[in-house]
Amino acid sequence: MLATPRSTSMSGFALKSALLLSPLLLAGCLASAPTMGENKGTVSGAAGGATAENQNSKLEHCDETLGTLAIFEDTNAPWWSQLRDRQLGSTVPVLRLMVQQSNCFVIVERGKAFANMERERALMQSGEVRAGSNFGQGQMVAADYTMSPEIQFAGKTGGGGGGIGTGAIGLLTAVAANVSQNEASTTLLLVDNRSGVQISAAEGTAKNFDFGFGGASFFSNTAIAGGAYGKTPAGKVIVTAFADSYNQMVKALRNYKAQQVKGGLGTGGRLGVQGGSTAASKELDQPAAPKAAPKPAAKPAAKKPATSGTTGTTGK
Repeated sequence: MLATPRSTSMSGFALKSALLLSPLLLAGCLASAPTMGENKGTVSGAAGGATAENQNSKLEHCDETLGTLAIFEDTNAPWWSQLRDRQLGSTVPVLRLMVQQSNCFVIVERGKAFANMERERALMQSGEVRAGSNFGQGQMVAADYTMSPEIQFAGKTGGGGGGIGTGAIGLLTAVAANVSQNEASTTLLLVDNRSGVQISAAEGTAKNFDFGFGGASFFSNTAIAGGAYGKTPAGKVIVTAFADSYNQMVKALRNYKAQQVKGGLGTGGRLGVQGGSTAASKELDQPAAPKAAPKPAAKPAAKKPATSGTTGTTGK
């Protein structure tokens, strides 16, 4: 009996291996090793205190920190539920990273982690923590300002139409027929916590193009909790719009000048009403001062007689 050549044996082994792996390949069970630090969005990198690493170079930066900041996200707003429908989570984490990287504000915790801070203080009061843990009163930092994000609009706009051809031109025609545009418009509001006065408001926009083929988008990756803002086209556009809003706000705050109202803020304003008690209203009720009588016109000065310029002589 002739021995099977080694090359033939190896070829058969490779074929068998391919046949065994083909169902796994078709089922999508195999994947390449994950790569670290790729496919970053507009806001990425890290922040540690006043130091930022790998931040977007287009993000505005402050040489002087302006105060402490808490971020409040209205989870009852309609736009927030729409984010959940798109498997996009809270905007707070990415906003906090962006703000700290800019060094314009110091972030203080007022979110879900605040409950854990209170739990630690409760443990201290119960006597269960070690001596010297220093969780006594007077340790927490107040928030000077509150920033509120709002999404005014986020969705697909545009889109093409047409038939599908063959070959390379047909492929381009098919792609062009499924081109859409992701757009977002956002606002950020900044309020002084002590007075309730709005310090700043800023609007931002962003857009990108989404190319589809055969009813599926080339770039519409499945959103994963915690990473959708840096992964999906819609998430990236929303974050970029917030970055644009924040950049506009920082530029305005660099030239900040407090608004002033004559008589002081919250004391009635300058738009008075008749019979009111504010300073502006009382000014309306004051009787008008009588008009002074017009002064008589000044009489023209009398002309002096002309005098001779030479000395006269007497006759004999």
